[in-house]
Amino acid sequence: MAEIKGRRSAAPPIATENSRRTCSSRYADGRHCRFRSPRKGTSVLVHRPNRIGRRGGNENSPSKAISASEHGRCRVPTISRGAWAQTYPNRPVTMVVPFPAGGPTDIVGRIVAERMTGPLGQPVIIENVSGANGTIGVGRVARAAPDGYTICVGLWGTHVVNGAIYSLRYDLRTDFEPISLIVGNPVMIFGKNGIPAKDLKELIAWLKANPDKASQGTTTAGTHALGAFFQKETGTRFQFVPYRGTAPAIQELVTGQIDLVFDSAANMSQVQAGNIKAFATTNNTRLALSPDVPTVGEFGQSTLSFTSWYGLFAPKGTPKGVISRLNAAAADALDDATVRHRLTEINMELFPRDQWTPEALGTLVKAEIEKWWPIIKAANIKSE
Repeated sequence: MAEIKGRRSAAPPIATENSRRTCSSRYADGRHCRFRSPRKGTSVLVHRPNRIGRRGGNENSPSKAISASEHGRCRVPTISRGAWAQTYPNRPVTMVVPFPAGGPTDIVGRIVAERMTGPLGQPVIIENVSGANGTIGVGRVARAAPDGYTICVGLWGTHVVNGAIYSLRYDLRTDFEPISLIVGNPVMIFGKNGIPAKDLKELIAWLKANPDKASQGTTTAGTHALGAFFQKETGTRFQFVPYRGTAPAIQELVTGQIDLVFDSAANMSQVQAGNIKAFATTNNTRLALSPDVPTVGEFGQSTLSFTSWYGLFAPKGTPKGVISRLNAAAADALDDATVRHRLTEINMELFPRDQWTPEALGTLVKAEIEKWWPIIKAANIKSE
């Protein structure tokens, strides 16, 4: 639409919903700004009332429209949410991984993102934004425009545990739109070879007979929380020894400096090498790659059942149509035989298809927060 100075023969189209865009030009009367619409080659004007920065007045006053604090930025809709969802996506989607490249979260994100590119028709680009136990990357997504072009891989640690140990600038319960569960990451209860117990039942008995004498190596607030939960459910007591990473904790377990580590099945190679023991998995079923390790439920400890999980999240306010497109792309990825094989190869467990919905992920996060926040706070667990 060409810009006309002075009078206009027809009113410009007015956008109808809120999202952030930067004004690229302004009409001579100072009441409109232009932004690029999702439809190629078109632009839309948004009304900007006169007297910006002044108080009071009428229905068109800035207090009821655009405040001076926007500093020249218009909150501009994308024409309509329905139209936006129909044209989405028309450029690459950024998937934020809140941890460094090469870690399990990064690997899971890359496997799924690569396959989501096909059904979306646009690249899904991984961006590693690490730091502060994932809070920096997750915070970046919380502040992103709710347009579906910035999403994140979240997990039990970032979207449950962190809310109980940090004063966050976002609310894990309300500031995200769930997209889909991806996979579960079952936990193993590992022990040093010197422990006389042969299974979980004997381990619990040994810990009860030796209160406060054993130690668990913790690598995150999450693994500390698992240990505190284990104590609560089994009536045992042991010490917590923090480590900066799983590798040094496992090495100290191998050398017998600590007694226990609760961590992912990725460390089963040390069990297979005969260096440590695996007493049980907290998964509901035995793992495909570790079928000899029984579940906690098999020892009558079903309350200890737990699976860490990964999911996809978008900023609050992302249109439902866009969430549906992303969910369908994620489901397509999880249905792919190659993707499933690659995920199981790194000891991840796939959820049933009926748990891939946004509603299922939202329900899970709510339930996990209600369960784990009181446990973490009662144990006075801090960031490690």
